[in-house]
Amino acid sequence: MFDTFAVAPLNHLLRANTWARDALKPHAGKTASFRCLPFVTRLTVLESGEVAPAAADAEPAVTLTLTPGLMLRVAARDEAVWRDVIIDGDTAFATAIHHLWQHLRWDAEEDLSKVVGDVAAHRIAESGRSLQRWARAGSDNLAHSFAEYWTEERPLIATKQDIARFTAEVDQLRDDTARLEKRFDLLCLR
Repeated sequence: MFDTFAVAPLNHLLRANTWARDALKPHAGKTASFRCLPFVTRLTVLESGEVAPAAADAEPAVTLTLTPGLMLRVAARDEAVWRDVIIDGDTAFATAIHHLWQHLRWDAEEDLSKVVGDVAAHRIAESGRSLQRWARAGSDNLAHSFAEYWTEERPLIATKQDIARFTAEVDQLRDDTARLEKRFDLLCLR
């Protein structure tokens, strides 16, 4: 079901980036299966380097299995997410998919310029980037405020100094206990 919906936007990106089509051409005829249960999307690479929904009987060359949590990290462009994706099958094909995921970007400003013109598209895109920066800075400030509140005002989270002091005290207690055991053993032997 999602195969058909994924094809049009993905091919739009591939048509705008010849390097991406060139990266997929060596894998023409291969099918990739993306599993994030309960959803499964299967796409086949065409000779042109574009993709199409896979035939019902097509055997996937590679299967990438993600959890819903990993899917959110993929959408957020978390670079570390690929260590947690389960990959079964053709690793060269999986590497090409990973490379596309890392470098393939939608140039929204270019597409928008075809509708509203270059100047308006640039201003709209710049406004979007400013809004994104503002949201990121706001969420960072909120996170720092919560962290400070929970460590200083209402201590729910330990500070680095508290943790260092605690581990030093635990080490000291372990050493003292070991010395006490040795003394006890010496007293028992007499």
